[in-house]
This record gives sequence, structure tokens and C-alpha cells, in this order.
Amino acid sequence: MKIAFFDSGMGGLSVMHHAMKVLPHEQFVFYADEDNVPYGTKTREQVMYYVGQAFDFLMTQDVKAIVTACNTATSVAVAEMRRRYSIPIIGMEPAAKKALDLDGEHRVLVTATPITVRGRKMELLIEKVDKDHLVDRLALPDLVTFAERQEFRSPAVTDYLRTQFAAYDFADYSALVLGCTHFNYFKDTMREILPDHIRFVDGNEGTVNELIRRLRECDALEELPQTVDYFYSGRPVHEAEELERIRQFMRRLDQVYAI
Repeated sequence: MKIAFFDSGMGGLSVMHHAMKVLPHEQFVFYADEDNVPYGTKTREQVMYYVGQAFDFLMTQDVKAIVTACNTATSVAVAEMRRRYSIPIIGMEPAAKKALDLDGEHRVLVTATPITVRGRKMELLIEKVDKDHLVDRLALPDLVTFAERQEFRSPAVTDYLRTQFAAYDFADYSALVLGCTHFNYFKDTMREILPDHIRFVDGNEGTVNELIRRLRECDALEELPQTVDYFYSGRPVHEAEELERIRQFMRRLDQVYAI
């Protein structure tokens, strides 16, 4: 059986990219809802509907677990999906606790999509982990658009990030949380803009570790040749041009993996 990774677009590839490194003998399905990306500027009702459609499709693909590799979809819909389906469903949330644990004295800036930044799940997370009120939040919706068109490094990206970060004195901060999987594609530009002491924190490793734990619990880890099946909003991706597009995203993730 296969492990599914689901995202509104191509950001979730960053989570599967890590999983492919640490689970070399598993078979994967990647579902990008390219018809409806981005989710972060949609209504909660729209996101719930899109996620429901995606999960209904993925349950026809012989999957043993689904990783919701999208912070927005996790925030809005993962609890409902867990009520609907009995297989392990692993969600993502901005790694605010991990960032605070790195330092504990300086501020942390959590970046995400608008719907995640404003969501109740984020509020509850911050209330739980931010006892000293050190966490700030910033929505960066345009990064999703830049990522989807593979505009990873350009004057427009740099100008956008400089403008969005201008209000923050990063001498007071220790970490930047990448609370949307699309944001991983921009770590090198962020590294150039931000002071050297700022550390980047994302939820990819923790999410994949939880996936492994859940699969080990039910003795579902396998030793198979690694494969990946790709789908755009339920349509299989076979065209050479689109497969090359995906390979370009994966090569980009190789470039920024260690930053």
C-alpha cells in the first residue's frame, strides 16, 4: 500500500521530498489540487470542500496513510477528515514550539497563509506554547503564487519579502517559522535578507517522524522499490512537460534542503 501526500499545490512536495530521503523503500502518491490553489485566500467552507474531494479520491488509490502536507488544509479540515476515515491522517501545523525551544528568550516570527494566521487552530497553538508572548504572526500569501509559477529567485520575490519583513527588528528575533510548505522554496532568498542568527524552522521533519511512528504502530512500513504517482486535482500526471515541472520543483528542494 502507498503513502499519500496532499497539498493545495506544489508546496507539499517539500514534505514528501524529506519522506523520500528517510523512507527509501516506500511507495508514494502525491496529490496537488492545482485547480484550486491557493487555499490560503479561500473561505473555510471552500477549503473543506476541496479537501473532502481530495480525500475521497485518495481513498481509491490503495493508500495506508495520508499526510496533509498543507498547513491551511490541516487547520481547516483535518479533524473532519479523521472523523470520516479510519486510516492514519497526519496533519501539519506551524512549528512554533520547536522554534521557541531553540531559544526561549527572543521573539519568533511565524509566517503562513492568511487563513492559517487568522485561524482558531493557530490561536490555540499559540496559547498552548507561547507562555511568554514571544510569537508574532505574518501572512505571506504571495509566496504561494510565486512558488506555483516557479519564480523562486527574482527581484520581485526579494522586494516582496523585504517589504513584508520591514516592520520587524530582527535583532529581537531568533527564528522564522515557515508555516506554509510553499515557503521552503525561498529559504535562500530569505537567508540573504535576514540576519545570520535567524534560524529557519519548518514542520517537515516532525510531520514525517509522526508518519513513521503511526505506520510502525500498525506494522505498515514496507520494503518496496520507491515509486511516486502524481495527480493534479485527481487527474494522473503523465505528460512529459508536467513531469519535468515536478522534477524542477524537486531539484529546487535539493538546492535549499540544507539551509
